[in-house]
Amino acid sequence: MRLALEFRAVRKKYGGRVALDGLDLQVPQGSIFGLVGSNGAGKTTAMALTVGLLRPHEGSVHVLGNGSFNPQLHAGKVTLLPQDSRLPPHGHVEELLRYYAALQGLTPAEQRENVDAMLRWTHLVDRADSQVRTLSHGMARRLAIAQAFLGQPELVLLDEPLSGLDPREAARIRSMIAERRGRQTIVISSHILTDIELLCDHVAFIEQGRLVRQTTVANATGRASLAVYTLRNGQLPLERIKSALPGCEIEWDPAMRVLSVRSMTHEHALPQINQKVCAALFDAGVELLEIRCGSTLEQAYFEVTASQMPMLPPPPRAGVDRI
Repeated sequence: MRLALEFRAVRKKYGGRVALDGLDLQVPQGSIFGLVGSNGAGKTTAMALTVGLLRPHEGSVHVLGNGSFNPQLHAGKVTLLPQDSRLPPHGHVEELLRYYAALQGLTPAEQRENVDAMLRWTHLVDRADSQVRTLSHGMARRLAIAQAFLGQPELVLLDEPLSGLDPREAARIRSMIAERRGRQTIVISSHILTDIELLCDHVAFIEQGRLVRQTTVANATGRASLAVYTLRNGQLPLERIKSALPGCEIEWDPAMRVLSVRSMTHEHALPQINQKVCAALFDAGVELLEIRCGSTLEQAYFEVTASQMPMLPPPPRAGVDRI
């Protein structure tokens, strides 16, 4: 597996406070990678170290397989969009993008081509001559993201790119970012776990400057091994389901009428689990409202980080019977 970014036992302190405490991290090339953690977990520090704004006290950061960030070696290949970035309010949209494209080292012809492409990509063509101060928050965020992608950088770091956006604008920007999957490596830090779940292929949970878990989003949520059924009326044929699925972990929440079936071996894949569970439910006359593959990334985060963050327990699941 080729890596776009790797942290090896990275330690970073601010005075007496440890921000990163031996962080190990591997970001696959071409992935959309999510960094998840509480405030102060070290996500922003990790991004600053990646682009050379900070230096580690211990360990090493390897960018695009060429060691630590080097302004000459990595010029135009790595970009960072900070969380609270603000563009000059009196600058004009197209003018600013051309300026940032020039800073990326693009020729005048490349500048025109890239800026025009970014304006179309971010749906800002009709605001090309507008001042930044006249843009809505969503438009300004789209403009900031556009400048982060100028010149087709190989590695793009986005710190809370969807912060403060309304649902429609957030969905628009998620769609924009998803279009770059496989073409560039994108690292996203966000507190909005639904955005990470929708956008990212891989995810890392970081707490207190340490890696708690790194895996694919599919593995974290159990999409390949967990089926969740929401039921309405009827008596659950529990014994039939248990006998039909030996080796599966089954949970029944009678209060919420939610049945969870997790395959613990390779014997039962989700299609086979669905076939047997649905047959049992339909034969018993139980009304099935929803089938969902896997849990949420939020639930996975709470479960994995419970020991690191004892004040943030998983959401209560009243009345769950483990079978």
